Amino acid sequence: MKVVVLGASTNRSKFGNKAVRSYQKFGATVFPVNPSATEIEGVPAYSSLTALPETEINRLLVYLPPSVGITLLAEMQQLNPEEIWFNPGSESAQLLEQADELGLNVITGCSIVAIGHSPAMFSDE
Repeated sequence: MKVVVLGASTNRSKFGNKAVRSYQKFGATVFPVNPSATEIEGVPAYSSLTALPETEINRLLVYLPPSVGITLLAEMQQLNPEEIWFNPGSESAQLLEQADELGLNVITGCSIVAIGHSPAMFSDE
């Protein structure tokens, strides 16, 4: 499974970091996206969706405020992942409406729990 974590963080207490660790533990190939980081949890981080080296993505996980995520919907559409997970706090009615208009396969919920993990499994340190 190839997974992009949009809003990945170097801060281990953030869910954008816990998602990276969770999907690594699950056995996925993880592509963290954060314009301020060069590496997250031992893997290269990418500055944007357009900078990703991989184009066949199974799951895109969003850990950004809706006001930021909505500006990236067209890039998400171009990437064309099988699923886009808007994690709690990353979605809004307007964002979901626009994503639907673009034909994106959107799932709202905790993408960490979706693979049988709990965010509590991953230390903040």
